Amino acid sequence: MNHIKSVCVYCGSSSKAGDLFKESAADLGKILAENNVRVVFGGGHVGLMGIVSDAALNHGGEVIGIIPHHIADKEIAHNNLTELHLVQSMHERKQMMVDRSDAFIILPGGLGTMDEFFEIFTWWQLGLHDKPIIIINVEGYWTPLLDLLKNIVKHQFARPEDLEHLAFIDKVEDIMLALSQSPKESIDAQTKWM
Repeated sequence: MNHIKSVCVYCGSSSKAGDLFKESAADLGKILAENNVRVVFGGGHVGLMGIVSDAALNHGGEVIGIIPHHIADKEIAHNNLTELHLVQSMHERKQMMVDRSDAFIILPGGLGTMDEFFEIFTWWQLGLHDKPIIIINVEGYWTPLLDLLKNIVKHQFARPEDLEHLAFIDKVEDIMLALSQSPKESIDAQTKWM
């Protein structure tokens, strides 16, 4: 699995998330740090994203945050990271997160997390990257998403093989196995932006 050195974690910024989701976020940060996998995330110190980043840092991991000025100005930026990059726009943030990551992990989250998932999956479909996308389906949170994706395929708005690029796992503890079974990237995303 030595080709996965850095992962982008997409997850919720709500502090009202249930305890199981918070525990899963903490476990993910810890596991990634213990396996020397750098965390790249949206740079906030709130919700699950704050929990993932704190857990990784507390276990000796590296964490890179990327946050637009208009969000950082609301005083939610995490200021104790390995690196914190302030950018001008959400588009710049998203591109930098992709460029600095070898894979994507999706934990439970809200509209922003869904936006990030669908965008990164669409970019894969368009051939802009071929990095692994792993969805951690904590307590079946993402099962409705999987049902929606299957419905999209059923009605021929996507191909059955498109879903084969996604890995759904039920437990955070399985993340390193999922990453180790991921194919090595063959497209340099930094050269593929339209």
